[in-house]
Order: sequence, then C-alpha cells, then structure tokens
Amino acid sequence: MSLEISPRARLGLAAAALALIAGGAGYGIAHLGGHESAPLQTADAGRKALYWYDPMVPSQHFDKPGKSPFMDMQLVAKYADEGGGDAPGVRIDPATSQTLGLRTVAARRGELASSLTATGTIDFNQRDVAIVQARAGGFVSRVYARAPGDIIGAGAPLADLLVPEWAGAQAEFLAVRRSGNAALIQAARQRLALLGMPSGTIASVERTGRPHNVVTISTPTGGVIKTLDVRAGMTMTAGQTLAEVNGLGTVWLNAAVPEAIAGPLRPGQTVQATLAAFPGETLSGRVSAILPQTQADSRTLTVRIELPNRGGRLRPGMFATVSFGGSAQPALLVPSEALIRTGKRTLVMLALDKGRYRPAEVQTGRESGGDTEILAGLGEGEKIVASGQFLIDSEASLSGVEARPIGGTPTAAVKPAATAALYETVGKIEQITANSVTLSHEPVPAISWPAMTMTFQLPDPKVVRGLKAGDRVRFGFDRPPAGPTVRRMVKVAGQ
Repeated sequence: MSLEISPRARLGLAAAALALIAGGAGYGIAHLGGHESAPLQTADAGRKALYWYDPMVPSQHFDKPGKSPFMDMQLVAKYADEGGGDAPGVRIDPATSQTLGLRTVAARRGELASSLTATGTIDFNQRDVAIVQARAGGFVSRVYARAPGDIIGAGAPLADLLVPEWAGAQAEFLAVRRSGNAALIQAARQRLALLGMPSGTIASVERTGRPHNVVTISTPTGGVIKTLDVRAGMTMTAGQTLAEVNGLGTVWLNAAVPEAIAGPLRPGQTVQATLAAFPGETLSGRVSAILPQTQADSRTLTVRIELPNRGGRLRPGMFATVSFGGSAQPALLVPSEALIRTGKRTLVMLALDKGRYRPAEVQTGRESGGDTEILAGLGEGEKIVASGQFLIDSEASLSGVEARPIGGTPTAAVKPAATAALYETVGKIEQITANSVTLSHEPVPAISWPAMTMTFQLPDPKVVRGLKAGDRVRFGFDRPPAGPTVRRMVKVAGQ
C-alpha cells in the first residue's frame, strides 16, 4: 500500500523542516558566539586596554584583539595600568614570557682566561742575516755553482777572487821578512791586513814563502742564499756585495692581531702555533716584538713571534694559526648573547620582580668562551635576560623606559651590602681628576688581582685632599656595580 501526500501537505512539511533547521543553526551560532566571546569580556576585567600588538612586531598597534597578521599567534593587550607606578621598566605576563622563550641568568663571579687567536705567516729572521762583500778589488776567476735559494753551511765557498794588488804587497813582505828586521816585518804584515787580506792568507804566505793573490770568498754563517751577485769574469770593487745569507736557526711568525683586542699582549709572552703543513703538531714560541705601526686597511697590529726551526722545516710563506694564552683573571661574567650592542652603548635587560624588565647600561671588557667581562654597570647576582632580550628592548623603547645608567642603584636581586668589603693595598698616584684617581698598585691577594695600573671611582674628593700625583699611598676600595671605588687613602710615611 502506498501513501499519497498532497501538494499542500508537502509544502507544510518543507516549511516545518526549514523552521527546525533555522532554529538549530541559530542556537548553534548563539552557543558558539557565547563560548568565544566570554573570555574577551571577562578576561582582565576592570583593566583598560590601550591597544593590542604582536610581541614579534611591537611597533604595529591594533584597536581590537585577534590573530596577528604577522605570526601564528594571538595579539597581546597593552593595558593602561602597566606603567607600574613609580617602578621603572615594562611588564610582561608570565604566559607571554614563556611564549617568547625568555631565559634569565644571574651575573656571576668567575675566571676569564685570555684566549686570543690570530693568523700569520712564517718569515725569515731578519736579525740573522750575513752580508758577504769583497775586501779588495779584483777579478772573479771561479764560481762554485751557487744560486739564490740554496741552503748552505757555514764556510761554504762562493767564488775565487784574483786580487792583483796583493801580489806586489806579498812580494814586498817576503823581501822584508828575509831582512830579519822585526819592526819592518811587523809593519809589512800590518800593511797586508789593511789591504783586506785574511789572516789565513797571510799565514800561508809566511809558511810557503810564495805570494797568494787568489782568495776564496766563503760564507761566515749557514742558511739560505737570498741574493747572489757574483759571476765568473766579473770585476769586483772593494766593499761590493757578493751575496746575502739568511740564517734558518729561528724564523719569525708575523701574526695579524685586531687592534681592539691587542692591548693585553706583551713582548716575551709564550704562544702556541699550529701550521697547516704539520697538522696535529703544536709549536711553542714567544712574542719578540709588537710592531708600532697599525695596518690602516685591516686595523690590525703585527705581532712578531720567534719560533725555533729545528731541521729547517719551517719555510717562509707557510700559514699558521697562533693562540695567545694567558693566566685566568677574576671577573664578573655574563653570557655574551645577553648583550645588546647599539653602536653607542652596550645594554643588558634586567629581570626584575613581578615580571618587570628594564634595560641597564654596562661597560664590557674581555670576551672568551661565550662569556663577557662586565667592568661596570651590573652587580653580582643581578638577573638578566639571556635570550629574547631584543623583543623586550623594543617594547621598552616604545614605552619610553630609560635604561639604568652605569652607577645606578642595583636591584634587590644583588647580594646584600655585606659584600662591599674594603680591600687594601699600596700604590702610587698617577693622576687625579674630579671623580676618579688612577693608581699603580701592588697585588691584591684577597681578590687575586695582580699588580697593575687602573682607574678607581672617587665619589668623595675629600679622600685625596692634600695628595698629588707621584705620592705613594695606602688605600682601601670596594667594588660596587659602578666599578672599583676608593673609600679611604693615606700617604705612606717617608714620602
């Protein structure tokens, strides 16, 4: 049996179905809208949002929340009450800090080893050079098949020189010698020496009784022939250079060191060198000189290192890598990645309490192994941001937050004032200014300081009243974040 539905009934059923669908859709939309909009209405209730922004692009502001057009993340609200009253800095909620991947570390005391590496090339030792010259004029009668670049030993012959002038003088000497007059014999012998005749040739004339007007010119030292200007048949004049011989017992390694980091280097310092020609082998040498001229194109200083050349293996032109080691010195250290270098100053981002951050200006020193020495502007124990600090710095700049200057009050994260103990030593005043004093002081064993010359802060000019440059004094100092500061000073008796 079939059921027939009239056209009017079919129309009524279609209308009912449409109403049911519309009602269900309306309920769903209302339910979805209520579910999504509730957090926007209830989150951070009572706080006024100034604008919304993407932490990755903080300079772009939006007038309503939503998804960032730059990154796959929600916009963050900037509230009017985030100024924090009188507390400087910017506030970032913990959830956003975790999203940005912020990582904080504490400034710590440690030892920073001097590890400077540079490159250089092997060169001849220019202090080990011998110049071979003709002592008298004559003719080259024979050469010994030498060429520039040959390595020869000491006393190696270079050429035979025929000296006609010597023949007459030697014959005269032999005639005087037969006379038996000791005074005349001595005078004639002296004349032969003044003519440039070697003592061996004079002795040979006396022994054989015959003139020897051919002399063999040999090298006084061994090494490599750098220049050779003698050929068979040449006419030589007295004093003319025949050859230049450079010794190979030691060689120079000329290393190019950037001028910005060449300050700690000193002559006599021990260095380690590795050469591409001898992989896996380390050679030890010492700094013989730091040349006074700076290369203008590369802004480097040439450091001359003397290396022993056992077996003559080291050849000029070889490439080498030099490591300038040094004893570790105590220092206040932070990770190098935590520094923000603007070109005009160096900043770190302080991590304060309650999610607040503030930039602080610091003075940096040496750098080694991923750590940088802080000379002033930061105290031991203060927490700083080691990653993500550039984003916070951008937000701080937009909010007009001023950086804490060097010498500013440290945060509560710093260890108590009990660490500000006075250290005493003796030194000589080099210079006094309105707010500093430069002293050449003896070692300070309590903090492992060696003897050196350095500048101390001078907050109270009364400390140096009656003292002048050149006075020998005993002084006490501490080490606040602003840098070593003199607290008392007295003149040593006997000055």
